Amino acid sequence: MQDWIRKLEFPDFSFLRYNIAFLKGDKAGMQREAAQARGKAGLQDWMSNSDALVLAYSAHLEEARKRSRQATEFAQQEDHRETAALFETQSTLREAFFGNVDAAKQRATAALALSKSRDVQYAVAFALATSGDYSRSQTLTDDLSKRFPEDTTVRFIYMPTLGALLALKHGEPVRAVELLQTAMPYEVGYFGNLYPAYVRGEAYIAARQGREAAADFQKILDHRGSVLSDPIGALAHLQLGRAYEMAGDPAKAKAAYKDFLGLWKDADPDIPILKQARAEDAKLQ
Repeated sequence: MQDWIRKLEFPDFSFLRYNIAFLKGDKAGMQREAAQARGKAGLQDWMSNSDALVLAYSAHLEEARKRSRQATEFAQQEDHRETAALFETQSTLREAFFGNVDAAKQRATAALALSKSRDVQYAVAFALATSGDYSRSQTLTDDLSKRFPEDTTVRFIYMPTLGALLALKHGEPVRAVELLQTAMPYEVGYFGNLYPAYVRGEAYIAARQGREAAADFQKILDHRGSVLSDPIGALAHLQLGRAYEMAGDPAKAKAAYKDFLGLWKDADPDIPILKQARAEDAKLQ
């Protein structure tokens, strides 16, 4: 019996080992897990997507796009449309966060063509709002509220976050912060990668409250085990620099920009948010 137990292998264990290796900076361990997943049905799609997230975390965007396409193709080959849609939403969010508006909108359309499930619709609405397509985001947000009126995740995480993004569009950062108070008791324990905290930090910056913004972005950096390789884990360094600069603390601002640019030292050069970060850092020097 013990020998049989030792031979048990679940896909989740591979992802767990892969993510632990990522958090430790153990590239050899990550490569070992990825190699073992290659060619295995039900595993290679998720591992390809994990590779894409890690590549994007250090802004190797072109390679990340290739791995994302592979992940989606693998999932569709196994007729896992929902999984493929979730992979597309992660591509959508990544492009939106990095400032690639047209690419984000294209991936959003691709994701919704595969699924209009709760989580897919939320992620697409978030990405579209981040990309400035507020009309489509509002339509998806309203539909989400109507379809899932009693859903705890929708009520206390998704709706406050989307509402805050749309409030920011209307120039109402204080309103955005107020909406996000609802999500605070849930955001760390919920595997949503602390998106409510990220948006709240953006709202505080819009309200010119640098210290408060810094606290939310630091919260993201303090919970790497929840964020893993999500783009906000990298971008929180940049946002922290912006928050400290606004708060009148140039030393901490410079340190945060240094951390971000160090993380993205080998980044693809044409990423819009990277160009902004370099310009902002140059003004601080």
